[in-house]
Amino acid sequence: MDHRAQLLVELGAVILGLGILSRIGGRLGISPIPLYLLAGLALGDGGIVPIVTSEEFIEVGAELGVIFLLLMLGLEYSATELVQGMKSVAPAGFADIVLNFTPGFLAGLLLGWGPVVSLFLGGVTYISSSGVIAKLIGDLGWTGNRETPVVLSILVFEDMAMAVLLPILGVLALGSGASTAIISILLAVSVLIAALYLTYRTGDRLGSFVFHVSDEVSLLTVLGLTLVVAGFAEAISISAAVGAFLVGISLSGEAAHRAQALLAPFRDLFAAVFFVFFGLSTDPRTIPAVLGIALALAVVTAVTKLGSGWIAAARAGIGKSGRLRAGAMLIARGEFSVIIAGLSVGLAGAEDLPALAAAYVLIMAVAGPLIVVWLDRRAKSKARAKTA
Repeated sequence: MDHRAQLLVELGAVILGLGILSRIGGRLGISPIPLYLLAGLALGDGGIVPIVTSEEFIEVGAELGVIFLLLMLGLEYSATELVQGMKSVAPAGFADIVLNFTPGFLAGLLLGWGPVVSLFLGGVTYISSSGVIAKLIGDLGWTGNRETPVVLSILVFEDMAMAVLLPILGVLALGSGASTAIISILLAVSVLIAALYLTYRTGDRLGSFVFHVSDEVSLLTVLGLTLVVAGFAEAISISAAVGAFLVGISLSGEAAHRAQALLAPFRDLFAAVFFVFFGLSTDPRTIPAVLGIALALAVVTAVTKLGSGWIAAARAGIGKSGRLRAGAMLIARGEFSVIIAGLSVGLAGAEDLPALAAAYVLIMAVAGPLIVVWLDRRAKSKARAKTA
């Protein structure tokens, strides 16, 4: 079989396999993210059936996956909504950072990884999975619950924290000297703040430029603009993903709704490819050595996320059962934990971090939804017992 034919067969088999895994995840009632990671581990170096021909293509697709994830995240909110949301949930949001960033950071220091790599591990344990949580809320019919807006506010706060953290970690991942890193970080944060301010003050100017009655024109305009901004962001040592996020929050109204509908299939495809690539870049033979650490971190940070949700819901005057549901929904980790770990690949001293992150996300992406479903079934069982 020639190279081109082999590339098409391998790539088609990977995408078809992702479709099957997504269907299995739906049947099991869990996020397909851990299944995608397992597929990548099975297909990478040291896996069951390593792929060779299509790995480079998948690497490019993985980069696009991160860009689409952050673009779609930005499209969820306008700059005004982000600023107002940050103000209202700030105390609970900062408590969430302390409770969930600290365990990962301290674990990295205890493992002797140094402060820089420990920052990455802190990011891995900090942020919840917006995608997994949104699916849970919809599947369980919890949209009208009193605690749901609180959970969504925490997720918005985490998303904004990520918009600041990602450029910092991206600069640190380059391994530059201290002075260069500080300058790059200040530049990245300044660009982020300036973009938010301009968007907040000028309104939806970009949206009026992007919006068009033709889906084709709108799609090409948004996609092209996002890739250009992401490329320039990467060129000045700001994460390409953050550049995509800035494009997303710059769009609102009809333009944002149209972009979400048009780009959702691309996001789903390339995000799945991203998780597979992360698995490909992780040698499964390194996971047993860090599995115990991953499990310990999972237990600790499941408890701390319960604490985050409890505090946030209590501030909103919600009862104990609602506080518990809020905390349980926040337990799942997923896409952004993997993105942070992916940034650390190649960083000196971070050789074991991808394996630890993969094991940790596998545990949390499965355990989080299972705990939420158990709480839902327990509540329904109590309700039936009372009416009997």
